[in-house]
Amino acid sequence: MKTTLDELQAFVAVVDTGSITAASEVLGLTISATSRTLGRLEEKLQTTLLRRTTRRLELTEEGSTFLRHARAILASVDEAEEQMAARRLHPAGRLRVDASTPFMLHVLVPLLDGFRARYPKVELELDSNEGIVDLIEKRTDVAFRIGALKDSTLHARPVGTSRIRVLASPGYLARHGSPADPEQFESHTLLGFTQPETLNDWPVRDADGNTLRIRPTIASSSGETLRHMALAGLGIACLSDFMTGDDRRQGRLVQLFPGRTLDVRQPINAVYYRNTALASRITAFVDHVVQALGKRPFDA
Repeated sequence: MKTTLDELQAFVAVVDTGSITAASEVLGLTISATSRTLGRLEEKLQTTLLRRTTRRLELTEEGSTFLRHARAILASVDEAEEQMAARRLHPAGRLRVDASTPFMLHVLVPLLDGFRARYPKVELELDSNEGIVDLIEKRTDVAFRIGALKDSTLHARPVGTSRIRVLASPGYLARHGSPADPEQFESHTLLGFTQPETLNDWPVRDADGNTLRIRPTIASSSGETLRHMALAGLGIACLSDFMTGDDRRQGRLVQLFPGRTLDVRQPINAVYYRNTALASRITAFVDHVVQALGKRPFDA
């Protein structure tokens, strides 16, 4: 059986106070409990640490040697606890963040300067993946995921929702005309996703009244690539507000069918594996993102 911290603390307290009775008061234990703890420690070590006389307790030679080690161990534990407390107050260490390229560029990167100013000891490592990554395999601390979550082993903290819209550049519409309804899409270049196919469900209804699923003329795994193709006038795309808000406000992209567009929103969550004590650097980063974005951050 291994020696416990409670046993070390009891032993040191008895030595420092000079009696089991006084040590019991310091430890908040009964006299019998302190005596049993000390006896259990000596039994585990198979040696006598203290000689009990009628007037006082005296350390044996073995007790003196063990006391030095016990004090060092308890001091190390105290130091470790102090460091962990300091990290909670002043988060530090490497933080690995994963997000799709558009969310990383349009949402997270603009918030990094403020985060670094608040938490300069956190070392950020940013990874962009268009698909779902295994957090453990990729050694990722926190990921930002867009769409419905399927992994029940993850803890999710909502960041917001982002509406999707059908968009094209003024240049594309000037050259190819603006479709009056979705049935005219067949004569246009449609920019869509390679996967998952659900991202090719556009928030307008087809002739049967169902949400329109398009067949891309040009497909990409990256929403940012699709955005750049739309800006370059290569076709019509359906993209999320979090990445196109500035483009729409500045007229670089124009929404099609605004009166017929369904209010379809993508949920956005910060996800991380469930832990009994979440690292403060993760909490600090997610808190910063949520607070900086505010309520309904992508509405425009």
